[in-house]
Amino acid sequence: MTPEIALDSTAAAPRHDSAEARADRAARRRSRSDDDPPSFGGLGNMILPPDDIADHAGLIAEIDRLGATLQRDTLRQAIIALLAETMDASRSRVRTALIATPDAGLRVARAYAHATDVVVAGAVHYVMAHVHPAPIRTRGERLSIIAVGGYGRGEMAPFSDVDLLFLTPQRRTAWAESVVETLLYLLWDLKLKVGQSTRSIAECMRYAGEDWTIRTNLLEMRLIAGDRDPFEALSTRLWEEMFLKTGPQFVAAKLEERDRRHERHGGSRYLLEPNVKEGKGGLRDLQTLHWISRYLYRVEKAWELCPLGVFEEEEVQRFADAAKFLWAVRSHLHDIAGRATEALTFDRQVDIARRLGYQDHDGRMGVEHFMHRYFRHAKDVGDLTRIFSAVLEAQHAKPRPRLSSLMRAMTMIPGDRKVGPFKIRDDRLTVSDERLFEEEPIAILSLFREAARADARIHPQAMRLVTLNLDRIDDRLRSDPQAAEIFFEILTDAKNGEWLLGLMNETGVLGRFIPEFGAVVAMMQFNMYHHYTVDEHTLETLRTLARIERGEARDDHPVATEISRQGVNRRVLYVALLAHDLGKGRPEDHSVLGAEIAAGMCRRLGLPDVEAELVVWLVRHHLLMSDVAQKRDISDPITVRDFAQLVQSPERLRLLLILTVCDIRGVGPGVWNNWKAQLLRKLYWDTRAQLTGGGDTRTTQAARVREAKTALEEAAKTCDPAIPPEILARELDRHFPQYWLGLDTEAHALFLEMAAGAGMVSDPETMHSRFHPDPSRDVTVAALHMHDHPGLFSRMAGAFALSGANVVDARSYTTGDGMTYAIFWIQDADGRPFEESRLHRLRRSIERTLRGEVVAREALAEKTRDRPRERPFTVPTQVIFDNDASELYTVIEVNARDRIGLLNALTRTLSQQNVNIFTAIIATYGERAVDVFYVKDLFGLKVHAASKQARLAKALTEAVEAIETATPDAGGDLDKAPATRRKPRRKG
Repeated sequence: MTPEIALDSTAAAPRHDSAEARADRAARRRSRSDDDPPSFGGLGNMILPPDDIADHAGLIAEIDRLGATLQRDTLRQAIIALLAETMDASRSRVRTALIATPDAGLRVARAYAHATDVVVAGAVHYVMAHVHPAPIRTRGERLSIIAVGGYGRGEMAPFSDVDLLFLTPQRRTAWAESVVETLLYLLWDLKLKVGQSTRSIAECMRYAGEDWTIRTNLLEMRLIAGDRDPFEALSTRLWEEMFLKTGPQFVAAKLEERDRRHERHGGSRYLLEPNVKEGKGGLRDLQTLHWISRYLYRVEKAWELCPLGVFEEEEVQRFADAAKFLWAVRSHLHDIAGRATEALTFDRQVDIARRLGYQDHDGRMGVEHFMHRYFRHAKDVGDLTRIFSAVLEAQHAKPRPRLSSLMRAMTMIPGDRKVGPFKIRDDRLTVSDERLFEEEPIAILSLFREAARADARIHPQAMRLVTLNLDRIDDRLRSDPQAAEIFFEILTDAKNGEWLLGLMNETGVLGRFIPEFGAVVAMMQFNMYHHYTVDEHTLETLRTLARIERGEARDDHPVATEISRQGVNRRVLYVALLAHDLGKGRPEDHSVLGAEIAAGMCRRLGLPDVEAELVVWLVRHHLLMSDVAQKRDISDPITVRDFAQLVQSPERLRLLLILTVCDIRGVGPGVWNNWKAQLLRKLYWDTRAQLTGGGDTRTTQAARVREAKTALEEAAKTCDPAIPPEILARELDRHFPQYWLGLDTEAHALFLEMAAGAGMVSDPETMHSRFHPDPSRDVTVAALHMHDHPGLFSRMAGAFALSGANVVDARSYTTGDGMTYAIFWIQDADGRPFEESRLHRLRRSIERTLRGEVVAREALAEKTRDRPRERPFTVPTQVIFDNDASELYTVIEVNARDRIGLLNALTRTLSQQNVNIFTAIIATYGERAVDVFYVKDLFGLKVHAASKQARLAKALTEAVEAIETATPDAGGDLDKAPATRRKPRRKG
C-alpha cells in the first residue's frame, strides 16, 4: 500500500540530469502555452475527487460569464461572493469528509490545499482577464503565482496560512505590481491569511543564499497560476546553482534549527500538552526529514528513499503512519478551535479523541489511549530522525564532527580503537560487525555500557542496528544474570546513566529489557499536575537523582545531597525510582500494584531478597512522605510519631526522602518550590529524631507552650525600640495554646512588635499590617492584626485572591480578648516574593477589601470562570474521616476539583453543621484540591458517630457541587476557631 507521503514538487526531476533529459524538458516547456493553467488535482490521493471538492473549470467559466454580463462597478462584489461561496462550499465538503473519515490525515491536508488552489487560481484569472488584461506582454512582464512553504508542499490544515510568491523574470513592471496589489486586496476580502512576497528571479536567488528559511520555502514551491517560464527558470537556477552544491550545509542548518525549536517548545516529545506542529516529534520534525530528502536526493515520494538505502520499507511505513496521524490531529485541532492553533491542550484532546473514536477501557480514559498513540508516533518520528542521521553520516552528507570533538578524539585514541566487539571512530562507538546483535543479543546492552565507560557517544548507524534487532531481546536475555549486571551498571551510572537511559528508551531497548517499563512508555496521565508521560516522568526522576549524586543540586536539595554523600544503597534507590510508577494505567491503586510489579522485576533481575524487599517497600510507600508533609499538620507530634512508625528505620527514611524529592521534581517545571522543601525537611528531621531516640521528650502541651513563651521573652529583649513590659505581659496572657504551638518564635516576635505599635488601643476599626519579603522561602510574609468578627478569615483569603497573590500558607488565631492575629505567606504569579515596589499597592488592596470598600463576592465572580483547557477535568468529590491521625481531633479530608471559593464553601458548611475547625491544610495537584480539616464537634469531642459523619459528607459534597454553578460569598460566616492554610493555591 502506498503511504500518504507526497514529497512532490512541479520542479522535481532526477538529481543527475543527462543532456538528453534537459533537452527533453526544454522541448516540453516550449510546446506549452505560457498561459496554460497548472494541472489541478495534481496533488493526488485526496479525500474526495478534485472536482468534487472544487470545480476549477466551472469556476473559471462562471467568472468569465459574470465578466461578460456585469458592469465593472458591480463585477468585483459578484466575484468576491462567487469566490467566497466556492471557498466555503469546498471547505465544507472537506470538513464533512473529515468528520466521516476522521483519520484521513494527509488526504484531508491535500484536499484543503486543492480547495485553496482553486480559489486563488480563480482570483488570479479574474484579475488578469478582467481587471488588468494584457493580451500582449513582453517576456519581462511574465508573472508566476507560486505557492511556497507548506502550501507549496500541498499540505494545509483548515486555517493554515496561504503563502504566495509573486515571481517576475526581472524587475517588477507596473502591470505586475497592479496585478499583485489587486489580487492581494481580493484575497484579503476573502479573509484569507496571506503571507506574500514579490520578487524577481535574481532577488529570490540572493535572498535564498542568505536565509535558510527562504531557501526551504523555495525548495517546495509549486506553480498555482500565471506564467510557467519564470517558475521553471527559478527552479533550474536553484537546483543547479545552489541546492546541488550545498547539501551538507543545508543539513547542518536544518538540524540546528530543529534543535533550537525543540528547546523553545520544552525539549521533550512527551509534554502532556504538545505542540503538534513545532514540538519535538511533531509535524515540523517530519517536514525536516522531507526537506533534507528533497534537497539531497530530489525525490518525489518517500518510497523512493528505499532503493537509495535511506529507509527500509517498514521505516517508510512508520513515516507514512506518523504523518497521516499527525495531520489528522492537526486538521481536527484547527476545525474544533475554529482558528489556527497548534497546541494540543487538554480540552482539545478530549474532543479529538472522541472524534477519532477512542473510548474508555482497561482502566484508562479514551483520551489517554488517544494520547498514548500520539506519543508513540512522536517516538517513531524520533526513531526516523536518528536513522536518517545514520544514513547521512554514512553518505557524508553531514559535516564532520566539530574541531573540539576531533581534538578530544585525537587525545583519547590515535585513530579507530577496538573496544571488545565495538570500535570507536570519530569519538563515537559503533559495531565492528553489523551481524553482532543478531549473533549476540547481550551486545545490545553492552553497547550502552561501553559508551559510558569510554565516555563516547553512540554512532547513529549502531543505533539503527539496535532498532532493527529489538526482537532479539527476549525472555532468555531478560533472565541472564550477566545482562542484569550490565543493566545495573548503566542504571546506576551517575555520570552517563541519564542520557544512556534516555537513549535506551528512545530506541525501545529499555522497554524491551524491562517489559514492565515498556507497558508505561508513552502512557499519558490525563491531569493538570503531571507535565510528562509516565516513562518520561520516571526518567526525569532518575536525572534528578544523578544530579543530587554529582552534587549539582546542593543549593536546592542540601539534605538529600548530604544523605547521598554519606552513602545509601544506590542500586535500591535507582531500581525503586525506575519502578515507582509501573502500576499506573490500571484501575488498581498504582502504589499497591506497582509494589507487586516491582517484586517480580526484582526477582527476574536477581536482586538479593533484602534489597528487593526494600525496593518493594519504597514503591508501595513512594507517596507517603509527600502526602504527610503536604496534607497533615506536621507540627503535631502525633503526625510525626505515626509517620515514624510506618517508616520504622533511618535507612528507609533516608531513601524515602531522596525518592520523594526526585518524584516531585520529575513531575514538571514549577512544581517544586522552597515551601515543599521546608515541609519535607522538617518532617525528615523530626522523624529522624524519633527513630534515633532524639525525639521531643516533652510529652505535655503545657511544656511546649511554656518553652514558646520563654523564647518570646528572650526575643523581646533584642527588639528595637524596646517592648513595654505591660505589652509583653498582655501578649503572653492573651493567646490560646494553639497560637504558641502553631507558630515559631520569629512569627511570635513579629506579632509582639505589631501589638506594641498598636499600643493599648482597642478600636474595632483599627487594622495593623506588616508586609516583608522572605527570600529564604521565596515568599512575602503578610501579617494582619485586627478585631475579630464573623467571616474574617474568609474575607482575608478573598482579599489576597483579588490582589493577585498566591497564598502558600496562612494561619489565623483568635485571642481571648477578641483580636485576630493572621499571617499569610504569599507569592506573585511567577512563584516569587513580591517586589518591594509592589508591597504598598498590595497592602492597600488587601486593606480596602477587608474594610468593605471592595465587595469580594462581586469581584471574585469573574475569577471563578473556568479556562477552556480546564473544562474536561472531572474530579469526583471524596470525603474521608480519620479519627486516628490525631489524639484530639477528627481529620476530615475532602478531595475535589480545585475552584476559587472551595475553601470558603467547605468551611462555611462545617460551621453550619456545628463543627469547629482548628486547623485547615490545603494542597493542590493540578486540577485536584485536597482540603484537610482538624475539627471537633460542638461539645469539643471527635466526630465518631457514623450518622454524623454521613450527614457531614453529604453536606460537604453538596457544597462542592453548588460551587460549580454559583460563586460562594467570600465574606460569608466562617468558624472563628484557629485555622491553618498550607501549600500554593494559585486561585486564592
